[in-house]
Order: sequence, then structure tokens, then C-alpha cells
Amino acid sequence: MTTRYSAGPAADVAQVRRPASGTTEGLPADPFARRLSGRPAVFVLASLIVALLASSAAPTPLYAIYQAQWHFTPITTTVVFGVYALAVLAALLTLGKLSDHVGRRPVLLTALAVHAGSLVIFATATGVPELLAARVVQGLSTGAALGAIGAAMLDMDRELGTFANAVAPGMGSASGAILSALAVRFLPDPTHLIYLALIGVLAVQAAAIAAMRETVTPAPGALASLRPEITLPRAVRAPVLTAVPVLFAVWALAGLYGALGPALVHTLTGSRDVVLGGLSLFVLAASAVVATIALRRAAARTVMLFGILALITGVAVTVVAVSLGSAAVFFAGSAIAGAGFGSGFQGGIRTVVPLAAPHERAGLVSLLYVVSYLGLGVPAVLAGFGVVHGGGLIDTTRYYGAAVIALAVLALFGLLKTRPAARRAAKPAAALAQGIR
Repeated sequence: MTTRYSAGPAADVAQVRRPASGTTEGLPADPFARRLSGRPAVFVLASLIVALLASSAAPTPLYAIYQAQWHFTPITTTVVFGVYALAVLAALLTLGKLSDHVGRRPVLLTALAVHAGSLVIFATATGVPELLAARVVQGLSTGAALGAIGAAMLDMDRELGTFANAVAPGMGSASGAILSALAVRFLPDPTHLIYLALIGVLAVQAAAIAAMRETVTPAPGALASLRPEITLPRAVRAPVLTAVPVLFAVWALAGLYGALGPALVHTLTGSRDVVLGGLSLFVLAASAVVATIALRRAAARTVMLFGILALITGVAVTVVAVSLGSAAVFFAGSAIAGAGFGSGFQGGIRTVVPLAAPHERAGLVSLLYVVSYLGLGVPAVLAGFGVVHGGGLIDTTRYYGAAVIALAVLALFGLLKTRPAARRAAKPAAALAQGIR
């Protein structure tokens, strides 16, 4: 049987972390057997990923409003964005396995309550410190929820859960960016109304989670599960060295669009329309979803190769568009780069993780998380410094794009270099198989 690994943060947790105490199979009859389960539960869990990632993308169109009100620089914008990525990473590494011991529902309901608290902080923010606090709390709650959601999905329906894990994150980021932009454009008091609406959505979802069947029996070891597990098995070092550059590159690209995408669109078009600005992240994320769906059954190596080539092409087109001042070409490049983002991340995970032994996979995925979320947060902050203290937004985007392309080329070189080695390794195995026959 072949194990398929899909794109998306929740997918990785779910694929490698099984319930520590097992599911309800073989246990006495559940007195709450009529609780929400199976495919309907998967749809509820998928909608929760969409809502959490949408709320993380919702502030992107609002940064211009905050900047005008509180007079901060692009450095602050990127720092506010970057601390979210680091908070998600911290939560994934420490809380990702907690639901294996205390249950899926307790972790999810607690994470939803904390996440709603972050939205209250956003809605009542009066300055940058509140924005930073809200993003940290938002990141911690999102990271804690993603691990439990991914595992619960596979508990309920493995095939549908795997697919939902792959596409829901991109759908959340895309919908959050564009819906927030539309709210700014057409609704009153968007810096309050958006977050209050999201709290309402989370309340409905919390009621659905409370009605969901629990798939894990509480077991000891909750405190021990908080210790991060990061490993690099010797057998997968070469594939990891190939995958790391593209993983870092695709998330760095997402960080640029999340932090500075609207500002870049406004510079290219001369328009302050927030909907137009929000389209940059929407196009990138939506294209990533389409690529993930289209290539979900392709070989991992093929997916990664397509992702690298699409990333190089898309970013190159985007850099040319920035140099020419063409918004139309910029959005075309963003769509191509988004396909590279979705398939590059999916291909990188699927190329590496199945090669590790089962007991090594959780630690290996944690390592890939570190790379991905550092790529999401750190380069974006550096870009903010480049905008203020370097050559400005356009020059910073050029250098940023060149760095992403260089990382993708490095990954391409590693992928092509390992192919002959794989063929040489296959020949002795084939000869041995012939002898056994």
C-alpha cells in the first residue's frame, strides 16, 4: 500500500501523527453514537481550517488603514506579519501532538476560544502593540488547532481527509484576503466589523465541534508530547537538502504577498483600491489550490519538478512586471508562481517524508515545518527593512524575487543530480529480484 502525502500544514501533521491511544475502534459502544462523524465531520473540520486561515489573511488588506492611522513604516507591517508565522511554528512544534493524549475536541474548542480572543484584540486595537499581541495569540491558536484538525480528519475519513487537508489552507488564505478587501471597500468600520463577523463564524463552528464524535481516548503523556521532536535521518539527508530550498522559497514568496502584496499592487497601478490590492494574495493562494488538486495523483518527483519550474517562471515574470510597471503581467506571474507554490510544497513533502521510517516521520516533518515557517516569516521582515532602508519597494521586490529564483534553481539542480543515483540504486535491486525469481 502506498501512502500519499498532500500539501498543507494540517496535512503533514495528520499524515504522520496517529492517535497515541488509538481511535474508538474496539472500545465499548459510544453512548453519543449519534454525534457528528464521517464525511459531514470532515467538511466541518475543513471549514474550520478555512476560517482559521481566512482570519490570518484578513489583516492583509487592513495594513494600509492601520499604517495611515498609526503612522508606522513597512518594517512594522512585516514584523506584525512575521511574528504570526513564528507563533504558528512554535505551536505546531509543541502542541501538534497534544490532541493524541487529551482528545481532539478539547484541543479544538480551546484553540477556537483563544483564536476568538485574538480577534477581540484586533477589533479593540489602538496601536501596534495590540496588533503584535493579536498576531501572536492568533498564530499560537492556529498552530494548536491545525494539528488536531488534521488528525481528526483522518480519523473520520482518511481519503477525504487527506484531500481536504491539501486544499483547505489555500482556500482559507484566498477567501480571507479577498473577503476582507471587499469588506473594507463596501462595509462601514471594517477594522471592527471583519473581526466580529469572524468571531460569529467561529462560534457556529465551535457548536459543530462540540457535537462531533471524539475519536481518541484520553491517555497519559500529554506533558511529554509538548517536547519538540526534530530529526534528520541519515537515509533522507540528500532528498531533504534538495527539498529545503524550494520549501523555504515557496513560503518566502507567500510571506512577501501576505505582508507587502497590497502595497506592491498599489505602487504598480497607482490605485488605492483595497480589493485590487487584496487580489495579489488571492491569486497566489487560489492558483496554489488549483495546482494541488490537479497534481494530487501525480508522482511526487513530477509534482516537485513542475513546482520548481513554475516557481522560477512565475517569479521571473513577476520581477519583469515590477520592472515594467505592468499590473496585468504582475497578476499573470502571480498565478504561475502560485501554481509553483502549491505544487512545490506538495512535491517537497511527498518526495521526502515517505522515505523516512515511520518512527522518524514526525521529527522529520517538524524539521520541514521549521524551514517552511522561517521562510514565511523571516524574509518578509527583511523585506520590510529593505523597503525602508534599502532601495524601496520595487528594488526590494526585485532582489527578493532573485533570491527566490536562486533557491528554486538550487533545488532543481539537486533534484536532477539525484536522479542518476536513484537509477543506479534501482539496478542492483532489480538484479536481486530477478535472482530471487
